[in-house]
Amino acid sequence: MNISWYGHSCFKIQTKPKRGAEEVTIFTDPFDKSIGLKPPQGNADIILVSHDHFDHNNTKSLKGDPFIIDACGEYSFKDVSVEGVLSYHDNEKGALRGLNNIYIIRSEETTICHLGDLGHLLTEKQIEDIGEIDILMVPTGGNYTLDAKGAEKVINQINPKIIIPMHYKIPGLNVEVTNGKEFAKELGLEVEKGVKKFSVKVGDLRDIQNKVVFMECCN
Repeated sequence: MNISWYGHSCFKIQTKPKRGAEEVTIFTDPFDKSIGLKPPQGNADIILVSHDHFDHNNTKSLKGDPFIIDACGEYSFKDVSVEGVLSYHDNEKGALRGLNNIYIIRSEETTICHLGDLGHLLTEKQIEDIGEIDILMVPTGGNYTLDAKGAEKVINQINPKIIIPMHYKIPGLNVEVTNGKEFAKELGLEVEKGVKKFSVKVGDLRDIQNKVVFMECCN
């Protein structure tokens, strides 16, 4: 499994769910060019949309005949399992910015959780629904989502093996967010920076806990 980051909340996940199976390409939260970054391009098999805002729902930038998931529920496509968990884009139960879908992706005996534009701490029911997570993609830039301190608390609620921060300030991005990196220092976690492509094989994460991976934008 290979993970690339296009900036903001957009990742490309390339996976072969079963031995000998064709590769499946998943994109999360594709954005449009108005945010200052180059929109993702290429063929997609699955597109996950956490909520219907322009910086997360630009499905038209991608080619192919993708299966688009933009609602909560349980899905299976090309042997990839996806579960959507309802949450909110703010800490007032959606009154300010609406709903948000958290997605849990299962493939190659690895479980990824993409929190979308989560804006609040998780409830006990949401923690239960999310379950055990290998790789957590968490917003850290504040203003519209969790800030660094909020991200720290949610990380402790989920306790993943790998943490990939997203939705924070990078060169070119004109969305009003902070750099969002403070939480890693406060937690004293192991940090790996400048990762262009994060590759995972079955068993690689067995002895890892709460490692932070700052990815380099591939655009």
